[in-house]
Amino acid sequence: MTTAQTDLQREVAALMVEALNLDVAAESIAPEAPLYGEGLGLDSIDILEVALVVSQRYGFQLRSDDEDNVRIFTSLASLTEHIAANRVS
Repeated sequence: MTTAQTDLQREVAALMVEALNLDVAAESIAPEAPLYGEGLGLDSIDILEVALVVSQRYGFQLRSDDEDNVRIFTSLASLTEHIAANRVS
């Protein structure tokens, strides 16, 4: 069963597809699918790029030394939860 994306998840998925030039439709990224390795198949360089565009777009820093990064970048759902909690309106 695929969970429908929220508005923020759609927005972030589109941002990731554009930033990383992914060969996948933003709407097809399942909110709970892993971003890293299996699932979307991102590597550490991709994650850094995502962190950069998210920081620019939403006005807060995602730091490479944050011990929560593994949790934050687990899935589209976890990334957007973090953005929703930290973004500057």
